[in-house]
Amino acid sequence: MNQVSPFHIAIPVHNLAECRQFYNEVLNCEEGRSSEHWVDFNLFGHQLVIHYKPKDKSDSLHHNPVDGHQVPVPHYGVVLPWDVFQEFAQRLKEKKVQFVIEPYIRFEGQVGEQATMFFLDPAGNALEFKSFKDMGQLFAK
Repeated sequence: MNQVSPFHIAIPVHNLAECRQFYNEVLNCEEGRSSEHWVDFNLFGHQLVIHYKPKDKSDSLHHNPVDGHQVPVPHYGVVLPWDVFQEFAQRLKEKKVQFVIEPYIRFEGQVGEQATMFFLDPAGNALEFKSFKDMGQLFAK
């Protein structure tokens, strides 16, 4: 796999202070630039920006069935090395993160076998972190 460039994603949050604390203290993201309306974070080498947006009734998640689970859509996250994923999952459990889908092995024994987990930030944004023992399986059919 070629060197991957960092991505940039900006997400809405209805409580900037609560989400700032979550990304800082729960996910251990280093904070970058900020203003009173947004905050940059280093999310495993990628630029995540939380932007204040008042909550409204349309802020609900859709779910699609995948491997016997209801996967929240939209969602975002990072594909981590296997050992980093395992350590990160354990740290989230220790911090009492409520999982939408607990860490488990998806597509076990099939092409694309992966470890995955889903949880929400305090604003209800869905995050998925995943890992492949064989990164060559990332785009395998």
